[in-house]
Amino acid sequence: MSVNLTGIWQGLYSYPQGYEPVGFTATLLENGKWLSGSIHEVALEHDGLPVEVFATLLGSRQGRQVDFAKTYDGTGDWAHQVLYDGLLNDDATELTGRWSIPGVWSGKFLMIRPEGRRAGVIREVFQAV
Repeated sequence: MSVNLTGIWQGLYSYPQGYEPVGFTATLLENGKWLSGSIHEVALEHDGLPVEVFATLLGSRQGRQVDFAKTYDGTGDWAHQVLYDGLLNDDATELTGRWSIPGVWSGKFLMIRPEGRRAGVIREVFQAV
């Protein structure tokens, strides 16, 4: 799979219990097999109040397999790490899998690159000219 993952991705992660899913925006940079980037989200505190948090992303990719660690920067006292393990779809516009805080809990996630399909078509047209 030769499609580069660099770009803006919209994501959603869910909890295993009765909490609402949380949306996030990820900016990915892919260089070779390595991934880096940042994540911004508005999550809910234990008291139900929203908190805006930021995290860095470091990981790798082998073919369709993507693994990364999201590490919160301490904003809103969120400073823990979350591990993500997922698979890309055939055209590399969707990434689905599981997240975990080892020994604490885990859930599902979905990331979509809205511009992925459109960017691919534009690239093909550009290369044909």
